[in-house]
Amino acid sequence: MTATWRRRVLVVEDHGLLRALVAEAFTQRGFEVAAASSAVEALRVVEAADPDLLVTDIDLGSRPNGVELATILRERAPHIAVTFLSNLSLEAAAAQARDTVAGASFVNKAAITSVDELVDAAEAVLADQPVRHLSGAEGAQGALLRLSPAQRETTRLLAAGLTNAEIARRRGVSVRAVEKSVERVFQALGLVGDDATAPRVAAATLYTATFGDPRSGL
Repeated sequence: MTATWRRRVLVVEDHGLLRALVAEAFTQRGFEVAAASSAVEALRVVEAADPDLLVTDIDLGSRPNGVELATILRERAPHIAVTFLSNLSLEAAAAQARDTVAGASFVNKAAITSVDELVDAAEAVLADQPVRHLSGAEGAQGALLRLSPAQRETTRLLAAGLTNAEIARRRGVSVRAVEKSVERVFQALGLVGDDATAPRVAAATLYTATFGDPRSGL
């Protein structure tokens, strides 16, 4: 089976009732939720929260605002998906963040009829791009060559026999970040849902067949 993880969201909203409602909605969808009333508080809890997703109001009543918070967190962890809440129009909200927080989504507070709509928007941001089905060694090898440098390095370390924890220590990232990277490597190589061969073994075998034994480079 491939690695799985429980999705985590950090909700940052200065209005207590809305913060509680949003946090509860994400909890009902199976997320592990951390909540903060300001960017300063969010920055204190973010390491322990280790979120996959940031949901933040743009205007938090103090600085840093939501856009600045998202920018700080993206610099630390580029994988974090971002959904902004705002009373501004979508165009005005996007204008504040488009140059600094790529790929973020925007939800107008006044326009939503239920918090479920907000969760739906966040789910859409979290969804990965569809992975094209690959079959045969040629397709898988081509996918390996198209991996990002970071993903290819993860695959090299997998092929060398390192555990996720060992990879995390070597690369200076969290174990959860490695788990997500490994999952995305499996998806890119077309190994998700392969019942015949353990994806970890298949990825390692493919890497070794393409680039040689990686253990000599450790």
